[in-house]
Amino acid sequence: MIAVRDFFRPLQAVPAWAILSLSINGLLFATVLLLSRSSQPPVHRSPVLPQANASGLKTSAQTAKTATFEPQIGDRQQLDYQQWVSLLAQEADAIAAQPPDNLAVLMGDSISLWFPSELLPANQTWLNQGISGETTAGLLERVDLLDRTQPQTIFLMIGINDLIWGKQDAEVLGNYRQLVEYLRWAHPQTQIIIQSILPHGAEQSTWQGRDRLLVLPNSRIRELNQSLKEIALDTNADYLDLYALFADTEGRLRSDLTTDGLHLNDQGYLVWRTAMALYEQLEGNRE
Repeated sequence: MIAVRDFFRPLQAVPAWAILSLSINGLLFATVLLLSRSSQPPVHRSPVLPQANASGLKTSAQTAKTATFEPQIGDRQQLDYQQWVSLLAQEADAIAAQPPDNLAVLMGDSISLWFPSELLPANQTWLNQGISGETTAGLLERVDLLDRTQPQTIFLMIGINDLIWGKQDAEVLGNYRQLVEYLRWAHPQTQIIIQSILPHGAEQSTWQGRDRLLVLPNSRIRELNQSLKEIALDTNADYLDLYALFADTEGRLRSDLTTDGLHLNDQGYLVWRTAMALYEQLEGNRE
């Protein structure tokens, strides 16, 4: 007969974060499953301002006030960084000139940029301020583009590119703290949500920069996320732990949620969207 303690002994070797991942994923995917089995989504979508792409580059600030636009990634022109920043400045100015109710802002890199508009939580107007390849230093330089806007919520995810290009943790965290402190100063009534940096697929990745991922342990990302949680506490921001939802039992980005071991597929964005919506609902219930 196997003793009870012998039965559970293998679990002692499983990292605590892995057990947390399994438990949270079970709850989250139960919700996702219920959503996917419900009736077809309504025809209307959350308004989303143009993102940095070929069509958006030609969109005037006046048109951007009312446009509902879905980016066509395959048609995107090769914009340089300053063109991207200029375009995002136009979008921020347009929305500041005619402030919508329930404005939500995505700030970050390509992972935020490519968030499909139809998967963003409804009942909010979304301003996507993501730039492909963005770093904490770059975002810190352009964070003042939002000064005249009045967002209800800002969702922030940044840092993976810093790590990929060899930046030290102290530099990343220093930039991150300045970034959040500035947002808190410029938008004192806004809910600022720091989202954890996602894991990567490690040896399972097919991304063109795979070699740079292989020298970046996911354990380092987990430790950095813990520091981001502390920054959130220090700056009166909120912290949304997405890492546990996206990691498999080995701590890698789940293969069913990614296109290449770094970026997300639609299923990955659905998981992210559900986590955002549930988090805001829970926060709303606490008020």
